[in-house]
Amino acid sequence: MDAKLTIAMPKGRIFEEAVELLRKAGYNLPPEFDDSRKLIIDVEAEDMRFILSKPMDVATYVEHGVADVGIAGKDVLLEEERDVYELLDLQISACYLAVAGLPATQMNDVAPKVATKYPNVAAAYFREQGEQVEIIKLNGSIELAPLIGLADRIVDIVSTGRTLVENGLVEYERIKDVTSRLIVNPVSYRIKDQRINDLVTRLSAVVPLEVK
Repeated sequence: MDAKLTIAMPKGRIFEEAVELLRKAGYNLPPEFDDSRKLIIDVEAEDMRFILSKPMDVATYVEHGVADVGIAGKDVLLEEERDVYELLDLQISACYLAVAGLPATQMNDVAPKVATKYPNVAAAYFREQGEQVEIIKLNGSIELAPLIGLADRIVDIVSTGRTLVENGLVEYERIKDVTSRLIVNPVSYRIKDQRINDLVTRLSAVVPLEVK
């Protein structure tokens, strides 16, 4: 196994906040790291390799061992149910999963439809509520579904709620709070335990305090 510690990270907001956290933990990540268009970035000073990917793919890379550790949102972990260990709640990129739809509308009694990019999470939630629904899997622009009559409700990530408001939607139920987590491949955790435990210790010291 490669001696480098390979970390899978999602592009976007989580990446930016995770890089800031790693720097606070004392890792020497060069300034150009932030603006690079590369998908694989080697940081020789720290003997680390970073894989940049779509958020939904991070846990897959870690499960299959092409990355030793990864930073993934709890929403991804709930949806994907990958064989990884969750080591640390990094308390970054806070948001939540919610049910939303047009205001003052009832769920279709015959075959209520729910559009989402989280079909497993949505199905489990409505099953727990004792409701039978038809799940429609979408990959983007989930808010569009109720506007064009494709679905009665949506299940999606909410951060500020601005997107819902701008599209004339309202939140009906809050399903689960979401933050980003540090995850690890089980085999890597045995082979590279010293380096991974050091990473956890250093990050734990700079993780933001949870806001109650």
